[in-house]
Amino acid sequence: MPDPTGNHPTASTASTANHRTASTAPQAAPVLRKEQPVPTDRTQPATEADHRPDGGVIAQVARHAERTPHALAVTDGETTLTYEQLLLSAQRLAAELHNRGVRPGDRVALLVPRSARTVIAQLALWWAGATCVPLDPAHPWPRTAAMLADTAATLTLGDSKLLEATGIPADRAMVLPSQWAVPHTRSALTGTPGPAAYAPDGVAFVMFTSGSTGRPKGVAVTHGGIAALVTAPDYATITPRDRVLFHSPATFDASTFEVWSALANGAAVAVCSAERPSLEDLAHQVERHGVTVAFFTTALFHQLAARRSRLFGALRTVVVGGEAMAAQQARVVLRAFPWLELVNGYGPTETTTFATAHRVTDADCDGQIPIGRPVAGATAHLLDADGEPVPAGTQGELWIGGTRLANGYVGLPELTAERFVDHPAHGRLYRSGDLVSARPDGILDFHGRADDQVKVRGFRIEPGEIEYALREEPDVDDAAVVVRHRTGDDVRLAAFLVPAPGPVPRTETLRARLAGRLPAHLVPDEWTVVDRLPLTASGKVDRRALADLGDAAVTEATSGAGSAELSPIEQAVARAWSLSLGMEVTDPDADFIALGGQSLLALSVVDDLRKDLGVDLPLAEFFLTPTVAAHAAVLERVLLANLADDLGDDLGDDLDPALDLPTGNAR
Repeated sequence: MPDPTGNHPTASTASTANHRTASTAPQAAPVLRKEQPVPTDRTQPATEADHRPDGGVIAQVARHAERTPHALAVTDGETTLTYEQLLLSAQRLAAELHNRGVRPGDRVALLVPRSARTVIAQLALWWAGATCVPLDPAHPWPRTAAMLADTAATLTLGDSKLLEATGIPADRAMVLPSQWAVPHTRSALTGTPGPAAYAPDGVAFVMFTSGSTGRPKGVAVTHGGIAALVTAPDYATITPRDRVLFHSPATFDASTFEVWSALANGAAVAVCSAERPSLEDLAHQVERHGVTVAFFTTALFHQLAARRSRLFGALRTVVVGGEAMAAQQARVVLRAFPWLELVNGYGPTETTTFATAHRVTDADCDGQIPIGRPVAGATAHLLDADGEPVPAGTQGELWIGGTRLANGYVGLPELTAERFVDHPAHGRLYRSGDLVSARPDGILDFHGRADDQVKVRGFRIEPGEIEYALREEPDVDDAAVVVRHRTGDDVRLAAFLVPAPGPVPRTETLRARLAGRLPAHLVPDEWTVVDRLPLTASGKVDRRALADLGDAAVTEATSGAGSAELSPIEQAVARAWSLSLGMEVTDPDADFIALGGQSLLALSVVDDLRKDLGVDLPLAEFFLTPTVAAHAAVLERVLLANLADDLGDDLGDDLDPALDLPTGNAR
């Protein structure tokens, strides 16, 4: 219990970091002096008036369109919109949505590749009073169909080809034009409906996260929560001179920060239009668009830091979140780019992206990087299972309150009541399930989970969702999924299967079936068949024993000792694979995914091959046929095409342009 005299370190406080201009060097967030402590179970939240701007994000965009109509708002390399053009485009689309019967409170799904149209569509849906349900074009259809069913979406707005592929009935689909004709004058929109009445507790997004019951759960994120998150943020510097990179999937809550922190503050959104950007793609996009602010998942940040990516040289502010930040990688970046404002952000989707944040300094890198203090109207409380405060300096579950809590889970009232609790002393709180402690100055440290939920490469994963899908397979009796940490950021999902009577299931077959039902980040990287699952004394699955078993077990994912001789290009591919996977690869038919490879490791391979051979292996090609031989074949085609272009350029200088030469191969 806290000391009744008040001479007690704080567990959490409202962030007091000062807002700085872009030209000011980053500094550590100020801390409370010890003579002004706060008990561990109390906070000093900002008032709702401070963090719930009138009219929300829509009103802020409209104000920027009025005050600086010709300022850049959005660019994706193909389409460039000023604030006035963005607002007019959204108004026109909102009018079309209204004509299709969309009314305030309706849920409308959005299925479109990341582009300027994504931003227009989200703003238009809010203007019409609808809730946006972002869908990921990369997700398998069964998962997308479940999201549409769970939200009872009345309409799906999207790209014509994607809509056609889903088979959504025409009366429930609306095509978003691929080429956007921007209205040039406000008179062109005379008579169109005005914005829907602003309600801070109205639902802006339904964002889906992994669910332990085998089905994803939709989090109802509010307009007021988003406005509080992005308006004049006290945790990161964003000014009208900035350009913020939008490269996350629209289904990932970080995209809320990427898009709306820019537009709420008069800055510009720089859209990365590459569907699966490589490390080089990200650096190119940052340089091309003059990006100054970017968010990266922790694992991606670690990859960029390890390679001393040149993109840090162009940025002023980098926000990182999703997992624990490594002190070594943070120090590398801060010392190489000392002007950089590096922010470690923490927060579940249920608290609208970030609940706490900390501006990282070189001194922080001497130990564990903290998750900081509550920001933007959030509050934090370290409590035990009964909702009572924990003793100072000890770990407790982080219960989060304030103005930015989601309304709950769509269609899941019991789960909502379980996770969103009315606390007698602190009001409505969200039980995060995360274990946290407070330093004497009130800064918070993260210590892991109180349950089985895990984070892998920035994705929040409930192992139960994967286990549920595996148990539905007819040749699987039981299954358990754990996380195995190999080295550094190489974190893998490992599946342990108890086969049903009969032939032992092939992991390639099970992997393919799961890939047809679950998004890629939920498909296990490693597979092991066991006779039974080990149990603890209390009868629960012993996940620690499984993780140890995974270290020693011989799985079906082996590097292969193929006897075929590798060509020079295959040797280069195998060398890049070996560095990324941490194992020797010698078989031209080795499968990257079967060896435990995943998207983040693929980024390393692509970057190494570009440095080694001077050509890029597109990520789409990478995963289409992920074998050494197939990758080498793609690279060989690119190298030969580049050589042909170079020879053509050289010969062209000496040829008579009047000559009509054949284009076939010369013999």
